[in-house]
Amino acid sequence: MEGLTARVDSAVNASDYATLSSLFSGLVSPWQSLGQGEQRTLASYFIKAAVASDSFLPAAFGSPAVIEVMEATLTHLPPTVEDAADNQLRQGLFEYKVSEEQDYVGAAKVLSGLRMDDTPGSVYYMSPHERCDVTHRDLSLMEISCFFNCVQRATSEDETAEADGAVTKAGTVVESITNAEQHMALILRYKSTYARVLDANRKFLQAASRYHDLSQAQTDMIDADDLNNMLGRAATCAILAPSGPQRQRILGLVYKDERLAQLDTIPEFETHSSVLTKMYMNQILRKDDLTKFENSLAEHQKAVMGDGLTLMERAVIEHNMVAVGHLYTSIYFAELGRLLGVQAAKAEKVAATMIMDGSLNGSIDQVDGLLTFEGNKSALLSWDDAITSFCMQLNRVTDMVREV
Repeated sequence: MEGLTARVDSAVNASDYATLSSLFSGLVSPWQSLGQGEQRTLASYFIKAAVASDSFLPAAFGSPAVIEVMEATLTHLPPTVEDAADNQLRQGLFEYKVSEEQDYVGAAKVLSGLRMDDTPGSVYYMSPHERCDVTHRDLSLMEISCFFNCVQRATSEDETAEADGAVTKAGTVVESITNAEQHMALILRYKSTYARVLDANRKFLQAASRYHDLSQAQTDMIDADDLNNMLGRAATCAILAPSGPQRQRILGLVYKDERLAQLDTIPEFETHSSVLTKMYMNQILRKDDLTKFENSLAEHQKAVMGDGLTLMERAVIEHNMVAVGHLYTSIYFAELGRLLGVQAAKAEKVAATMIMDGSLNGSIDQVDGLLTFEGNKSALLSWDDAITSFCMQLNRVTDMVREV
């Protein structure tokens, strides 16, 4: 190990990128031949030497060979590195990727590995005040603002895993802000970015809730058109969300929003109010109702799932299945498939899945090909029961009057 650390020192002091690459890169490099514990020790030694050198950085960031070494060593470290040198290196690499390369996805990946600790005494400890201090050298609010650019670019390039890790890391800082009014612009940007990441990761229930909260923001920093746009995004995600009580709740929040009708004037959302209203009222959606809505969806919202259905097709079929349950007590799968616009076998498979996950109350008779709904009486039968109950009570009152 002493020989290797001496070679690392010599290469860093001389900015000898080729030697560093030969030490750390490749399957037969000296670093790869070490045990895991020694690998972590040497990786930590290199990072501390790189950060401590007055001449090595930031010039070394321009060498692809050294970048490869840095990325490899940053993932093979002991639990702590002296003076949090790994965080310092990530900070410098992040700034270089943003300012010199405009590589926002790469920058998001680098910064998502930043280590922060709430335990006093840890080299990675930062107090809430330090996390919010725009002059703090480790992670300032200005850098977090730049970090959001990384997240937004990552979502646009479908790097959803990196975007999710990045926005989570940023959230630990934003959530510790004590003076919310002073940093309201940053907080709103965080909330907007987080909603977009949830949307991109197809967590539509959570995204719909976040978008709707943003659409109701009481601030002059967001104009009315942007608030309506957030409401439209909330409607989109609510419609695409899996069937169940939680979706019904978020559908209700958007449906009762007095601005819902205004979405008809926005080309991107012109059919959202009608589709969402039918969903909330448990009315069956026809294919003709969905053409413009489907065309308005983003690419990640048009994904085909493992069962061969798109996200929209699955959401609509699940909704229509529940809507049918409000009209029928039982139905043959052949007829159900016709109503849903799918084959009878597909209707049976969807019904079975919904029954198993609790989003549909019912039972299946595979011999007769029959679906029986439980707990949802036909609307006509409910009306008949109400009339019968009224007549019986009227007869009782009439009999009592006669007895008097």
